[in-house]
Amino acid sequence: MLFPTLEFAVFFCIVLPVCWALNSRPRQWAGAMLAASLVFYGWWDVRFVVLILAATLVNQLAAVGIHRARGTARRHLLVAAVTADLVLLGFFKYYGFFVLSTEAAFTALGMPLDLPLLDIILPVGISFFTFQALSYVVDVYRRQLQPASLLTFAVYLAFFPQLVAGPIVRASELLPQLTAPRDAEQIDTARAWRLIVGGLFKKTVIADLLATTLVDPVFAEPAAHTGPQLALAVYGYAVQIYCDFSAYSDIAIGLALLMGLTFPDNFNAPYTAASLRDFWRRWHMTLSRWLRDYLYIPLGGSRDGSWRTYRNLFLTMLLGGLWHGASWRFVLWGALHGGYLGIERLIDVRYPQRRRWPMWARRLLVFHYVCFCWIFFRAQSMADVGTILGGLFSGWTAPIAVHPGVIAALLIGLASQWIPRRVLTRLEDRFSVLPAAGQGVALAAALLAIEVLGPPGVATFIYFQF
Repeated sequence: MLFPTLEFAVFFCIVLPVCWALNSRPRQWAGAMLAASLVFYGWWDVRFVVLILAATLVNQLAAVGIHRARGTARRHLLVAAVTADLVLLGFFKYYGFFVLSTEAAFTALGMPLDLPLLDIILPVGISFFTFQALSYVVDVYRRQLQPASLLTFAVYLAFFPQLVAGPIVRASELLPQLTAPRDAEQIDTARAWRLIVGGLFKKTVIADLLATTLVDPVFAEPAAHTGPQLALAVYGYAVQIYCDFSAYSDIAIGLALLMGLTFPDNFNAPYTAASLRDFWRRWHMTLSRWLRDYLYIPLGGSRDGSWRTYRNLFLTMLLGGLWHGASWRFVLWGALHGGYLGIERLIDVRYPQRRRWPMWARRLLVFHYVCFCWIFFRAQSMADVGTILGGLFSGWTAPIAVHPGVIAALLIGLASQWIPRRVLTRLEDRFSVLPAAGQGVALAAALLAIEVLGPPGVATFIYFQF
């Protein structure tokens, strides 16, 4: 069930009144939200419901056991819970990758293997709810969190707005909200609708237009395109993935707001970053802080000298790349980011005058490095990566015909990140003072414009595959 569809609109129009009708009855509210979330998740495949319920039960039992246990038993239970989560994620997401990689390695050594390769369906959003489950049991182990009731934890793990593509909401952020009373008069509906409508525009007009008219055709056959076409497609993908992923996050945050719940922001104009470190403070922010708090810091962070700091940065980004997909392309993408972060940190320490470079130059450098890395992220194979990189340095004398809509989508997608917050706040303020009828007309007009401007159909969100 995709957000920009009629079926989801009908679904949410049923769920929202139920949400507020049961607001004063916490257990009934939680039961209704869990049921709605399981319907939403089971819409793709009912077997996914069994999977998330099993993950819920295992992690809840582990969290309660960790909370009650003493001594080394707590650590043993934590290791068991983390292992179970990683085995679940590894089986569904990485089984084929590890089998093929193992076969290739043994074949290179002259010892060919024939391992069984299963046809496994990747459950939508498994990476996101697994990370949320891991943060829950780890926070209980650290005594930063008390175990919730089984029902409340089940709602937290399956809550439909952010279930399949984030934001990755910490248990400490959402669990208290699930049991606290919600005040309908305190809902920031203007911000909610701005996020939802803006997200729909970014997804169905900008991201889907760029995908269908530029990015997908070029990346499907990179050898058949010239250098300018390849370069434009790389820029197009940079804008597409930002608009696609940030759109999902914006819509999820807006839907949660209408239900009286607050999610953390997930994007903050990432292509305006003046350093790669700054980029990761702005891009997929909830994943960045998850990797920081549950991987980088446990590895040692920056506590044990420069060399280990660089190592920890590199390993964190390497594993962050692997999290994105079962392919060596994603591992290399993570390595490129991890290596650059280490080099950037080293240069900042040894050559602090670099910070005096013009801001526009630093932003331009970071943007183009990120775009370069996106090639590894989007290409269909390492062979295609080589074709694209080679093609970028040839064929620049050939003419290129570009649809004006593509250029407009590229420019709007980039320019949207430079809109000052005060402009958005003023827009929300003006919307909030309109009468109900006026708000309805404004929303209807915006949705109609999105329907007219966007290409036919709705493509799956990019991050559903991760």
